[in-house]
Amino acid sequence: MRAAQYVRMSTEHQQYSIDNQKAAIEEYARQHHMEIIDTYIDAGKSGLDLAHRPGLRVLLEDITCGRAEFSAVLVFDVSRWGRFQDSDEAAHYEFLCKEAGIRVHYCTEPFPNDSSLSSALLRL
Repeated sequence: MRAAQYVRMSTEHQQYSIDNQKAAIEEYARQHHMEIIDTYIDAGKSGLDLAHRPGLRVLLEDITCGRAEFSAVLVFDVSRWGRFQDSDEAAHYEFLCKEAGIRVHYCTEPFPNDSSLSSALLRL
């Protein structure tokens, strides 16, 4: 399966460094027989809004405009996808991916990356 990775870092916390995120995502991809073909990065960007995150905006545009050549988006964890003030906003962006046939995988979260109600509740 072909995948893209999305990485975001708002500060210099080593735990969430771009390199650490990529390493964890690459390991997840290897374990799940995925090939990472594209990377979208927002370095030094807050997760509070979409306006200041060009990497996520381009990712969503590629997906919604049909330019994505992958069927999954790999993200380190839910907080890297976003810390939106309204949880519906994060869900909306994930839904846009799902609607285009692209699943979002949170690579280091303890819940399964499936469409179950329990995993949806744990993402909130």
